[in-house]
Amino acid sequence: MSPELFYITILLITGLGVGFLTGLLGVGGGFILVPIQFFLLESIGVDPTTALRIAFGTSLAVILPTAVSGTYRHYTKGLVLVRPAFYMGIPGILGGFLGGYIATHVPGDYLKIIFGFALLLVAVQMLSFKDSPEDRKKVDNIYYYLFWGFIAGLMSGLVGIGGGVILVPVMVLILGFSMIEAVGTSTMVIIFTSIGGIVAYILNGLYITGLPPYSLGYINLLQLVILASMSIPMAQIGAIAAHKVPNRLLRYIFVVVLIYIALKMLGVLQWLRIPL
Repeated sequence: MSPELFYITILLITGLGVGFLTGLLGVGGGFILVPIQFFLLESIGVDPTTALRIAFGTSLAVILPTAVSGTYRHYTKGLVLVRPAFYMGIPGILGGFLGGYIATHVPGDYLKIIFGFALLLVAVQMLSFKDSPEDRKKVDNIYYYLFWGFIAGLMSGLVGIGGGVILVPVMVLILGFSMIEAVGTSTMVIIFTSIGGIVAYILNGLYITGLPPYSLGYINLLQLVILASMSIPMAQIGAIAAHKVPNRLLRYIFVVVLIYIALKMLGVLQWLRIPL
């Protein structure tokens, strides 16, 4: 297989997985997009720092249309809470822009470590959480929505992951959403959080040298088109699957994903020489 064909094949397969997970869990899929794009860009000679920033920016650009696709499917099932999604999404745009700006100017190693430990804590809380929808009441507080939307956007821009890994646990553990409501609503919020980050990565990368061909700032349009061509339709399939999976099982799947992202952020998988 030629290097070009290998490059395209890996991106197509990645797009399939990202689309399915976005629809299934409302997480965006950046934790898959970022390392794979980084590896591919480094393999063609792109500077590691530039490659990482392109991976972040392009990840968010892929997540945006993928989230739109997943949101449509969840909305048709009545599981997108539109009002909370808008209240979280508007500050999410600002948070995403700020996170993207920081990521294009400051090394993100310390932030990744903090984020990794935070995700492990959330995973433990999600495991110990007991489903009792009849006893739970949704917290309908605009200030909670604004705050958590901004935080999700900030993390989305910083590490290119969409923000769902923050939002879904918050919605379930703090705001009283069911797991499937959290997934559907998070998928809509991701649309907003991605926009802010995308703008920041484009503007802060416009005059950078050493970018690969077909780049608009820190977003590589070639990778975007290939990845999105697979992720957009697969988000529909993931969303359909989410409606067929019991809440508890969906939560356990989400916990596994959280632990994986945390170990990846903390560098544990690399230290153990696990190529994932």
